[in-house]
Amino acid sequence: MEEKTHRSWSRRSPRVLLYSHDTFGLGHLRRSRAVAHALINERPDLSILIVSGSPIIGNFDFGDGIDYVRIPGVTKLPSGEYSTLNLNLEIDEATALRASIIRQTAETFDPDIFIVDKEPTGFRGEVIDTLVTLKRRGCHLVLGLRDVMDEPSLLIPEWQRKNAIDSLERLYDEIWIYGLKDIYNPLSGFQLTSEVEKKIRYTGYLRRSMPSEPTVASWPEVTKKQFILVTIGGGGDGYDLIDWVLSAYETDKTLDIPSLLVLGPFMQSEHRAQLMTRIDKLEHVHAMVFDAKIEYLEQKAAGVVAMGGYNTFCEILSLDKRAIIVPRTSPRLEQYIRAFHAARWGLIQMLVDESQRGGPARDPMDMAKALKRLPRQKKPSQVTIPGLLDGLTKIKEFAAPWLPPKIKSKKDENTEARFKDNVQPLRRPAQ
Repeated sequence: MEEKTHRSWSRRSPRVLLYSHDTFGLGHLRRSRAVAHALINERPDLSILIVSGSPIIGNFDFGDGIDYVRIPGVTKLPSGEYSTLNLNLEIDEATALRASIIRQTAETFDPDIFIVDKEPTGFRGEVIDTLVTLKRRGCHLVLGLRDVMDEPSLLIPEWQRKNAIDSLERLYDEIWIYGLKDIYNPLSGFQLTSEVEKKIRYTGYLRRSMPSEPTVASWPEVTKKQFILVTIGGGGDGYDLIDWVLSAYETDKTLDIPSLLVLGPFMQSEHRAQLMTRIDKLEHVHAMVFDAKIEYLEQKAAGVVAMGGYNTFCEILSLDKRAIIVPRTSPRLEQYIRAFHAARWGLIQMLVDESQRGGPARDPMDMAKALKRLPRQKKPSQVTIPGLLDGLTKIKEFAAPWLPPKIKSKKDENTEARFKDNVQPLRRPAQ
């Protein structure tokens, strides 16, 4: 890769800005948060700011040195169009407001590294002006991509429409892919120039660690014994998976492995009410709405059933959990592609809901059989894939050259001075 000239560093703390558009769900925010905590653990003198549109960013804890700026939220409608989440503004007005806040934040914060999550130009192009401004200032610009974006036949025209490849060529210095090329190349199908190819660096998946303390004081009684955790992330698109699990318990009366269902904060209230009515009638099924530190529940569980979003997959690998992945196949194939290749490597068990793409209806007994197999299947650690969970280590390594050297505090300097004063010179031994 061409060597980049470092910006002129003044004696100030190093700074990293992360952008997470967060129009839907929790994935982008949780990934940005994991990256931020890894960097701050390596460099406690860092100041890290996350710009996010997530309406529930305040539910998450952030370590010392990390803060966030909340931009007005937007949401995707069933029609595929976008609308503002709370403000009574047209979407173009809301996007312009978001873009202005992002740009002003970046200009004032003046980061050494700017990491953009997933969307090369941001939501409706809202980070282009910020990228141009920071590039002129010598900021190191990074695009962070998850291991799978979408099938090439859909991703290529989408990125062409957004002029994304042009931004990779002209603006970004590096492209970090949070996965392994041996498992999947998210940019397969693109005819990338050699200059763009040189910018690509695979990190491996982002290892997740346990939070310092749980969110809640106590969980449902089911967590005191062996249970299966069923999680659908934000919950906005997880109704079908929960319905399939419930139908398995309703149909197969011999299925007596307890399950805890986490329904997610974004599930529609009428869907949640329908599901809770069914759950209340099942002896072995329990539910809760949301836990911002779901890693505790995942660690306690005998196995996990999930849709296969990026963050959940990283947690399954990190906590070495047996898992059934039931990928969403509409409107994107991202989860299906990830689950297919993970199952090919033997990391998880995949169960496909064919009805999402016009196939036969879900069979409750297929889910029941999968749940019964789950406690006996392989753990991810029984499959050896070099560098599988090296993502956060690699990110710290990739970021280091673009951050100012650590400035010694007065305390450090005084300690060194006292140490030097107490060291006696070596005497030459008598001849």
